[in-house]
Formats: sequence, structure tokens, C-alpha cells
Amino acid sequence: MAKGKTNAMRILDKQKVSYEIFAYDAKDGKIDGVTVAGKIGRDPAQVYKTLVVVGASKNLYVFVLPVAAELDLKKAAKEAGEKKVEMLPVKDIQKFTGYIRGGCSPIGMKKNYPTFLDESARARNTIIVSAGKIGFQVELAPDQLIQATDAKYANLRI
Repeated sequence: MAKGKTNAMRILDKQKVSYEIFAYDAKDGKIDGVTVAGKIGRDPAQVYKTLVVVGASKNLYVFVLPVAAELDLKKAAKEAGEKKVEMLPVKDIQKFTGYIRGGCSPIGMKKNYPTFLDESARARNTIIVSAGKIGFQVELAPDQLIQATDAKYANLRI
């Protein structure tokens, strides 16, 4: 799979972070996180989604939380130091991150946006996030994700 590596995988390789790759079939179009967890045979509580929000200041922020959880926008705004945040429109995701919906990894975005990892990850040996391409996920230790993205732990869920 050497030439099939995603940008996120190349960044992890460069940082000498060990990770495991999971591939899944996305031809059925079912790429929501809970379905993906089932496709790779993992508990949805271990699989994390990447959400991008825009603050009142127009700055972007990245939030990584379990796929079945809902982002609390008030908590997210507080963590980001913003009065208010809202989800980045799907049509803008690729323009700002370099990734598409369903394949958005917190690792290797076009810019290093402030990133926050839900504190539930602290209790896990590993978590699984998008590898930056639909059909691929990477499993790594939460602290390694923190290191790779310069993220902070935060209380993000409703």
C-alpha cells in the first residue's frame, strides 16, 4: 500500500507514529461513522469523526469526537475562545481542509487549525479516525493524535 498512502498516513510516518490502517468498502455510499465502525468491526465509541466549525471571528476550528456523539456548539465555542461557532458548510470543507466530507482527517489539513479531541479519548488505548480518504481509517493512540495535530483535550459532547 506504499503508493496508496494518504497525506495523513505520510505525516504519521514522518513523525514515526505507529498506526494501523483499516480499509472498508464505501461503494454502497454508507460512510457515516457508525456504519463505518460496523464495517471495520469496531465499537462506535472507539471511532471518532472530524468536524470543522467556523467561529464568529471567521477562524476555523477542528473537533474530533466519537462518531455517535453530538458536538455541543456552546462548549466548542468556549474551547475555541469564540462567542459562537457553527458547522462549516459541506461545500466549503474541501476548500479549507483539502479533504471531502466522509474522508476528512484531523491530520494533514491544508492549514494547522486549532484542534480539540474529546476527553473521552483519554480513557482509550487507541482511537480510530479518518485516514483522509473515504474507505480508509487509521488507528492510533490518542496522545499520538494530539501530538500529530497539536490538539488539546476538551469536553465537547452534548
